[in-house]
Formats: sequence, C-alpha cells, structure tokens
Amino acid sequence: MEEAFEQEVERTVAALKAGKTILYPTDTIWGVGCDATNNKACLRVYAVKQRPLNKSLIIAYDLIKGAKSPLSIIYPESKNLAKAVSDDKSICIRVVDNDFCKEVIRRLGKPITSTSANLTGQPSSMIFSDICDEIKNKVDYVVQLYHDSFCKPKSSTIIKLNEDNTFEILRQ
Repeated sequence: MEEAFEQEVERTVAALKAGKTILYPTDTIWGVGCDATNNKACLRVYAVKQRPLNKSLIIAYDLIKGAKSPLSIIYPESKNLAKAVSDDKSICIRVVDNDFCKEVIRRLGKPITSTSANLTGQPSSMIFSDICDEIKNKVDYVVQLYHDSFCKPKSSTIIKLNEDNTFEILRQ
C-alpha cells in the first residue's frame, strides 16, 4: 500500500475511534461521516450539515462484493447503531466501492455514516474545492487525499427490503 494512503487510513480510523466527524472521499462524492455506532458523533454530523434530526443518515458498509454500480439498501430495522442514525428505525446501507472507504471500514470494524458534504438543501460538491468552508471547518478531520480528483457521480441504486421479504427498487 502506498505510504500516504496507509497514513491517511490510520489517521482517519483514529479520528473515528475517538468519536470525531470526518470529511472523506467516497466512490460517488465527498461525504461527512462518523462511527455509525457512536450517537454523540452522529448528532455532530447533523449539526455540521444543519440537517433535521428526522432525516435519517445513510451508513457505509462493505457488504455486497458483486454490485456493478453504486448501491444503497434500505432495511426495515437497524440493529447495533446509534439512535441518531435513524428516526424511524429503518436504515439505508450504502455499499461502498472505494478502496479508501473499504480500508477505513475494515480497520474500524464498524460502519460509518455517509452523507453528502454540503449544508442541507445545498447542491452536492463534485470536487473538494467546491465544499463550503463551513463544512470543512466544522468537521473534526479532513482526509488529505484526492483533493484534486474529480468525481463523476452516479446516483446509487436504492433497493428497499420490506418486512414481508419482498423488495422495491426506489431509484435505479
């Protein structure tokens, strides 16, 4: 593994274990996140984004290896996550396909929250330099990789699993 990549993974995991919020690159756009099992950190994500508490957070987890495009799955009930992650107990899990995210999640051993790096109601940022200073200054740690990369975002497919074991495709 490249040394800068390795060091940045270590710094990011340390920040997450310490209950900090992070600004990090994903396989679609930049995100604001934290340890999804830490309620205090999840509440900080809401504060950073100025997001209403009734708008659930997505969590990122290395779940399905064979997904061909970005994928998010909504489950009817969450388990072992911070209460602040979901107002209605359902959970949307974003399956990540980004080497940095996968390695951070693997080393943390827990899912992380994932929400776009913008203030609620503002457009998502496609490049790091477009992220507003308010977000950059409010998070506890900013990942120091990929600042010059341009994301070609593709919205994730969203699948909702129902309690009766059926599913619906909400976005493709």
